[in-house]
Amino acid sequence: MRPRQDSAAATLDTVTPPPRSVSTPLQRTSVSVLVLLCGAHFAIDLYSAALAALQPLLVSKLGLSLAQAGLAGGLLMLSSSVAQPLYGYLADRFRTRMFTVLSPAVAGVFLSSLGLAPSYAWILVLVFLGGIGVAAFHPQASSRATDGVERRRGAWMATFISAGTMGFAAGPVVFSFLAVRGGIEQTYLASLPGLLASALLFFVLPDAAPRPHRSRHVDWNALRAARKPLLILFLAVFIRSIVQVTYMQLLPLYLTLERGLEVTQANLLLSGYLVAGAIGGFGGGRLADRIGGKRVIQISMIGCVPLLATFFLTSGWLAHAALMAGGLVLLFTIPVNVVMAQELVPGQTGTVSALMMGFAWGTAGLLFVPAVGQIGDVFSLHWVLFALLVFPLIGFWSTRLLPDRPVASGLT
Repeated sequence: MRPRQDSAAATLDTVTPPPRSVSTPLQRTSVSVLVLLCGAHFAIDLYSAALAALQPLLVSKLGLSLAQAGLAGGLLMLSSSVAQPLYGYLADRFRTRMFTVLSPAVAGVFLSSLGLAPSYAWILVLVFLGGIGVAAFHPQASSRATDGVERRRGAWMATFISAGTMGFAAGPVVFSFLAVRGGIEQTYLASLPGLLASALLFFVLPDAAPRPHRSRHVDWNALRAARKPLLILFLAVFIRSIVQVTYMQLLPLYLTLERGLEVTQANLLLSGYLVAGAIGGFGGGRLADRIGGKRVIQISMIGCVPLLATFFLTSGWLAHAALMAGGLVLLFTIPVNVVMAQELVPGQTGTVSALMMGFAWGTAGLLFVPAVGQIGDVFSLHWVLFALLVFPLIGFWSTRLLPDRPVASGLT
């Protein structure tokens, strides 16, 4: 234990460590912070699913094309994900908890107001502003989620990320329920969980403990030292995100326009897909602690392809079951990727978390969601979405170069 100036810490340095079955004060603090951050992550990612859930209704209400719907999805990716490295840098630089505190309220107010948008231009404005709240939350919160955790960090990160994925899963149900029950204009009521989460974070979330080994600036030398495995890991996340983000944004449109489902049915199926992904992410983090992150990523890449292909080539309950199983396997890797990146550059956890959770995810969505929407106007969403399954096969091939267990920033 590092020497501290206060007497309480000095006393802790002299006593015998407690048995492993008893939680130390640091462990208890970490657990309470993790629970609080998981609740906030659930709330903020609930709003990340708002656009996807409401798109069939917005397309009908405003007469939008698939290309316009895809452009709105791409803008959300730009605002909420591509910009995350900027907020990761700012979080590492200024060390204020307000990035985490204010974000759920900002995302909740703007993204819940999509049903009030009188025009396509207003949709773009609300999506951009709401995405800022999503982007500002993730780098700092993901870094805080594993503070003080030395063992089984994959499982801890899996718990945090799975809470967000469960928020994604709840989003379509919440927004479609409000829209069907009271009209699309009533979806602003969904802002309440975000406002409540920000209030709880403001009054309960403690300031992060100072970490002398973490720089307040971007450590370019550490990033350069780990550039090769970071680049390969980023490529793997980008490839997975092509399928993950595009499906999440466009599945409700595909299911309603080309498979004839009602909006509520389509959103329930999207929720099932995302719930399965949350379970997969939680299981993937635990599995990585046992067999290593590289193997989990490879299993995910190769295993999701036949399952998702079955969804497109069949119908009825078999297709629905295959979609959920494919989502479970595809999302195995989310916590694994973040933890591997943090272990590669331990002094820049906010920055590398943003690269893996935000920039890779957002870049994939920014490039592919609008493109798939535009191509879907010409051909069909069915075959365009099906064709995306070539990317996990490319990802499986690329991950051969990943180190088995990156544990330091000096890996090359």
